[in-house]
Amino acid sequence: MSDNNTQDSEQTVETDGGVATEAYLDKEINIFKPATPFMRDHLRVIWVSFIAWIVVVFGPTTATLLAPDTMTGITVLGGFPLHFFLAAIFTPLAALLLSVAYAMQRDRLDSKYDISHDVEEETETGGGVAADGGEHE
Repeated sequence: MSDNNTQDSEQTVETDGGVATEAYLDKEINIFKPATPFMRDHLRVIWVSFIAWIVVVFGPTTATLLAPDTMTGITVLGGFPLHFFLAAIFTPLAALLLSVAYAMQRDRLDSKYDISHDVEEETETGGGVAADGGEHE
């Protein structure tokens, strides 16, 4: 397995679809204006997921605060008030679905920018990193 800290001068691996690592080490990192297309797309997925999470988590509580008569007057599933159903059933289920949607979007970005998470196994005996962070003997 090759050392991750060195690169051949002929071949530069750009895992995020952007510029080489050395090229932007001196630049300021700005989460509102990312440097590479992969970072821009990933940040867009994060912001959309975050806004959806805010609506899902705080929506039922805010709706109950703004319209208590409506939220407590409507019953669901044989007598449960709507605000209880949304807080107890809908919110955790929607948060789980948001997690699945984020994972799917991230996989789509990884395939779009040819990012692989496969780990190459070292074939030689000795060398390599042990599970505790040390080296195999």
